[in-house]
Amino acid sequence: MTPDTDPADRHTPATAPADGRTPVTTPTPPGVPYGTPGTPRLTVRGEAHLEVDPELARITITVTARGKDRRQTLADLTRRNTRALDLVRTHGDAVEHLETSALTITPELGPRGRAERTRTHHGHVQITAELSDFTALGELVTALADLDLTRVDGPWWTLRPDSPAHRTARRQAVHEAVQRAREYAEALGTTLTALVELADTGTEDAHPRAPRNTRALSRAAYGAGPAEDEPAPLDLEPRRQYVHAQVDARFTMAPPRL
Repeated sequence: MTPDTDPADRHTPATAPADGRTPVTTPTPPGVPYGTPGTPRLTVRGEAHLEVDPELARITITVTARGKDRRQTLADLTRRNTRALDLVRTHGDAVEHLETSALTITPELGPRGRAERTRTHHGHVQITAELSDFTALGELVTALADLDLTRVDGPWWTLRPDSPAHRTARRQAVHEAVQRAREYAEALGTTLTALVELADTGTEDAHPRAPRNTRALSRAAYGAGPAEDEPAPLDLEPRRQYVHAQVDARFTMAPPRL
């Protein structure tokens, strides 16, 4: 069995000239992915974990209409959709994003589908809204849930893609990697000489989880009139967000005296 040799030895073969003089040692090629006794390398990982307040809350609003007459069903759906959109828009700058994310109009056939006779028509429109003002969010969710045949799902809390929290986490991860590398070098009685490589191996925020108490708020009574008293706005408690960053860093060190 051939004994293992140091990688540096494998890449520094000694070649004996034909005239019998002292063998010439080939120097280690630059850029090799490992250290050498003359230039040892150190690889460390730096991580950062932050817990921050959310910046946005997303809700979905589903308005529904149903009836035997197709045109009347469509008219009811249009009216309820417009009412929901107008209600969201009244909150002005608190609403950062508003879109219609789905539309469905489906005929329901009679028993056994005989003669393709339509028994009733179903219509659904789904609206997605993102808000940055969480006080306005509570007011909006309460008002929407009080509309006829309107369902509200949410909120889902999140951060903006360009949130400063991501940058802070990345910087902390780099600082931790440098500090950790310095501590290892000091333990060996030496110092770092250069940064060879820095790799971002993971920057993410926690996936928003389904809400607990405000999911599927709706008023589903057909023909229900306006409430006698407006309901008090819901007091929503934002869910804290977790941000994680991770880097791998490679340094060279001055040769320690062992």
